[in-house]
Amino acid sequence: CWNIEDRLSEKDQKLIKYLAKHNHWTPFGHCFATFRVKAPIFVARQLVKHQIGLCWNEVSRRYVDEEPEFWFPEVWRERPEGSIKQGSGQAHYASMHIARLIERRTQESLNLYQSLIDDRVAPEQARMVLPLNTMTEWIWSGSLAAWARVCKLRLDTHAQEETRLVAEMFANELEPIFPVSWAALMA
Repeated sequence: CWNIEDRLSEKDQKLIKYLAKHNHWTPFGHCFATFRVKAPIFVARQLVKHQIGLCWNEVSRRYVDEEPEFWFPEVWRERPEGSIKQGSGQAHYASMHIARLIERRTQESLNLYQSLIDDRVAPEQARMVLPLNTMTEWIWSGSLAAWARVCKLRLDTHAQEETRLVAEMFANELEPIFPVSWAALMA
């Protein structure tokens, strides 16, 4: 096993930092990484907005027969005061009640979906009744420059918490593979 610092001279490391600092992204466009991600649909829809330098291939419920999986937050958050964005505030005072309501509605959606499938309704139509907390999976490939853009935006404290968790996973995987470039790009 070799250490990246042993392969890159101090001059190379300074050049990498300079290129990143001055938005010369093309050298970082040749390093690629691919992830298989599993997250709720509402998180996937936030992330799929990032297209430049990335390729996304999502598993479709049209071709999947397994029972859908669902994601539920541990705590439901309040909408921050004066914010038009999604809530990243404190725990909602009725979090437990909300959780029970959502779990019940999700189960109702799953029951309806299963009933439609059992009645031989086409999966591409039956899936319409599933909620946005249904889990989805996708393969996502892209350049180091593209991953840095995703992470810079989605690791921001104003980003939606659930999306930030996925971005943290990307950053945690990329940093040890590309330590000099990643540090420069994320600075």
